[in-house]
Amino acid sequence: MEDKTIVGIASGIGGGIGIIRMSGTDALTIAGSVFCAGKGKKTNDSFFIKAPSHTIHYGYIIDNNKNILDEVMVSVMKAPSTYTKEDVIEINCHGGSYILQKVLQLLLSQGASLAEPGEFTKRAFLNGRIDLSQAEAVMKMISSKNDFALSSALKQLEGSVSKYIQNIREKILYDMGKIESALDDPEHYDLEGYADELLARVNEEISLLQELLSKFDNGRIKSEGVNTVIVGKPNAGKSSLMNVLLDEERAIVTDIAGTTRDILQETVRFGTMILNLIDTAGIHDTEDKVEQIGVRKAKDYIEEADFILFVVDGSDKWSEEDEQIIPLIREKKGVILLNKSDLDSIVTESFLRDKLDWNCISFSNQTKEGLAELEKYMEKLFAEGNIDFNDQVYLTSVRHRNAVSQAVESLKRVKQSIEHAMPEDFFTIDLMEAYQQLGLIHGDTATEDLVNKIFEEFCMGK
Repeated sequence: MEDKTIVGIASGIGGGIGIIRMSGTDALTIAGSVFCAGKGKKTNDSFFIKAPSHTIHYGYIIDNNKNILDEVMVSVMKAPSTYTKEDVIEINCHGGSYILQKVLQLLLSQGASLAEPGEFTKRAFLNGRIDLSQAEAVMKMISSKNDFALSSALKQLEGSVSKYIQNIREKILYDMGKIESALDDPEHYDLEGYADELLARVNEEISLLQELLSKFDNGRIKSEGVNTVIVGKPNAGKSSLMNVLLDEERAIVTDIAGTTRDILQETVRFGTMILNLIDTAGIHDTEDKVEQIGVRKAKDYIEEADFILFVVDGSDKWSEEDEQIIPLIREKKGVILLNKSDLDSIVTESFLRDKLDWNCISFSNQTKEGLAELEKYMEKLFAEGNIDFNDQVYLTSVRHRNAVSQAVESLKRVKQSIEHAMPEDFFTIDLMEAYQQLGLIHGDTATEDLVNKIFEEFCMGK
C-alpha cells in the first residue's frame, strides 16, 4: 500500500451538502491545518490527532491566507475502525460545486493526492477489510436500479457469495492437501479407496457451483434489466414503439423506410421490470453499405437478447423481409406485436402463430392499445423465473460467472481422471485450477491488473 493520503469528493454534485473524504496517514494533520474551530481561533495541525475517534466537529475551513472558505462539520474516524482501515476525515461542506472544488484544491495544496476512481474501496480491499466480491458489491449498491439489485448487492456486501465460494474452496484445499501428503509420505498416509470418496465430494461441488450458474441469468436480468431487442422489417413501427415505451420522442420516426440505421439503446422502467431497450435497424436485403452495417448489428444484438419484441405491420402484407426474421429469433424468448391495429388488418394473429410459436398481442403505437397487455405478459413471463427476495445466493457478475464456469470444467476433469483410474497427482492439477478460479471471485488469486481494472470502473470518491 502506498503511504500517500488521498482525497476526493464523495457526494454527488448539486445537493445541499457535499462531502469530501480523505484517507491516509496524514489525513488528520492535513485536516487540522485547514480547520478553525471558531471565528478568530488559531488553527492547530494536531487538533484532530487529539480528538477522539468517531466524533464530529463544527468549525470553518480557512485557506492559506486565513480566509474562510466554508462553514463545515468534520467527522474524525481513526484507524483501524474505518472504511479503509486508515485514518479517515470527512468534511461536510455546503454542496455547491465551486465550494467543494475550492476546499478540495486546498487539501491538495496541503499534501493530499487526488483519489482515483474506487481508490477508497480499493484500500479497504488491500487492507483486508473486505474481499474483492464485497468491493464489487459496493458499486452494485450505488448503481442499483430496483429492489432486487439492491437486495442482492447488500447480501454480497455482507459476504453471501464469498462464504458460499469459500466453503467449496476449503473442501478442495482439504483434498489437495491429503493427496499431496500421501504422495510425499506414502508410509503414513494411505489413499486406498480415497478416489471414491473424492469422486463423491467433486460431484457435490460441481452440483453446488452449477446451481449458482443456473440462477445467473435470472439474477442478472432482475438486477441489471431485461436486454430487450426490438426487431422487424423497415417501417414496421419499431422506432415508434421505442418512443411509446420511453414516453418520449427518442427515436426519429418518418414514413420513409430505413430511417433507423444504427442501434439506439435506452433503459426504462416497465411495470416492475427494468428494460434495456435496443432499437435495431430494419432487417432486410440492401445495397446501402451503412444499412448493411445496421442490419448486421441488429442480428448480433438478437443473438445476445434476453427478450425479443417482434414488430409486424398488420396493415401491410407479409413479406420476404418479415419471413427472413423468423429463423433469427425462433429459438429466443419473445412476443409478436401485431402493430397498427388502428388500421385495417391484412395479417392475422392465427397466420403469425403458424409462423412462430409465440404469444401475439394486437398493438398500436398511435392509440397505445396492447401496451398494458404487453406489460402484464412480460411480468408474468419473467416472474416464472422464480426470482424471489430470499436468502438464496445469486451470481449477478459476468466475471463471477466465468470464474465459476471455469472451476466447474476443472472439477469435471478431476471426475474424468478418477473414472479413468489415473494416478492421484493428476487430480491435484485440476483441483488447483478449480481452487484458483474460485479464488478470483474474492481476490485471493486475482492479479494486480485484474484488481486495477475492477476498481477503474468505480465512481470517483468511492
